[in-house]
Amino acid sequence: MTTRRFVRLRRFAGTVPVAASLLAFGPAVPAAAQNPPPTRAAAPAAVPAAAVAHGRSFTDPQRVSFDPAKLRVTLDATHEAGMYGLYSAVRHDDDVWRGASGVADVRTRRPVRPDMRHRVGSVTKTFTAVAVLGLVEQGRLELDAPIARYLPGTVPGERGQKVTVRMLLDHTSGIGDYVVSAFPSWRRLSPESLDENRFRTLRPEQLIAWGLEAPPTNAPGEGWSYSNTNYVIIGKLLEKVTGVKAETYIQRSVIRPAGLKSTYFPAGPFILGSYSRMYEALYGYAKPVREYSVYDMSWAGTAGALVSTTDDLNRFYRSLLTGKLIGTGALAEMQRTVPVKDADGNTLMNYGLGIYSVDLPCGRFWGHDGAVFGAGTQALSSNDGRRQLALGLNLTKYQQLNGQGVPMPHAIDNALGAHFVQALCGDQGPLATETPGITTAPPLPLQYAVRR
Repeated sequence: MTTRRFVRLRRFAGTVPVAASLLAFGPAVPAAAQNPPPTRAAAPAAVPAAAVAHGRSFTDPQRVSFDPAKLRVTLDATHEAGMYGLYSAVRHDDDVWRGASGVADVRTRRPVRPDMRHRVGSVTKTFTAVAVLGLVEQGRLELDAPIARYLPGTVPGERGQKVTVRMLLDHTSGIGDYVVSAFPSWRRLSPESLDENRFRTLRPEQLIAWGLEAPPTNAPGEGWSYSNTNYVIIGKLLEKVTGVKAETYIQRSVIRPAGLKSTYFPAGPFILGSYSRMYEALYGYAKPVREYSVYDMSWAGTAGALVSTTDDLNRFYRSLLTGKLIGTGALAEMQRTVPVKDADGNTLMNYGLGIYSVDLPCGRFWGHDGAVFGAGTQALSSNDGRRQLALGLNLTKYQQLNGQGVPMPHAIDNALGAHFVQALCGDQGPLATETPGITTAPPLPLQYAVRR
């Protein structure tokens, strides 16, 4: 058994409503959550604290700015706090650390490994946005053109003339999310429709129709509200401009040029290769906890269906931020951001075009997080691509809800935050338990974002 040691950050300020997206750990919690169940979904007693480390490689141990022992401690602490299994890849220049802790299957106790393939949810949005920016560089699209110019009738009437390509990419379009319509039992925090629709195939046109039927969240360009509908519309835009299926175009124009070997859009409900099972707790309302690793991801499409690995995600963001996928002008457009707040008015992140920035004790980092049923992902990189973290989790919505239906910070979040800062800041970031007043963005911050 691993000795239980926690390297803690101060809990991030307040408890705040979640983003309007199951890809980012769920839409705004409905009124049914006002009286949450008293018990929390925790790891079964049989889950060991076994930790597995693989593939560490250090070209020059004297130059490593992160501490492998501290990375090991914070990874194990996250598992011991209740996360079934997680895996992490950390990179500073040419120095790489890979680790995993916990189990990939709570029944067989099969251990997780750092090289496992993983559903990365809304991290897909960065890939989709890069494909669009490439077309902008080629002169085939204009960011500030109305979507009606390219897809007449898709967003009907005056709305289609006001919503621009940029607004879809940075979630300021005001178009609602389709996820609650796709999974209606979510309104009462029941996994019923999630269980029933494992093998259902949905067309993008249906997802877009549901999103457009939802009440607008704001006037176009006048607020930020996370919506998967935006990126399904972007997928149709890619198809219209290129003449090929959007997923195929992203594979050709983004995934292949980045040199990614294990990243792809799944053709069916199964993941190819080695992967962890994926467990959904639904804030304690899924009893027993559901296992959703086999799932038809047509409900997510170009908004969140991608499969990848932690190594591939680090390679992708490094290629993007160092100018290997798009030029400096297009990258600058991606990094034009709008602030995203929590319920207390704190800035959680600054959201650009399919990418956001968060501030840690040692500086600003760029990336995205994502979640699908049972799988969470975070990828962050320094602006020069020299310091990176990509991490996967196999248990989602493990928090409890308070009386207002708001997720409360969990010990998993504290340990995970410590791992993030240790991975990206190393000795530059204060991490000692006795250091007071340490603050940082919460792990997977999209789950705490509110509409602006």
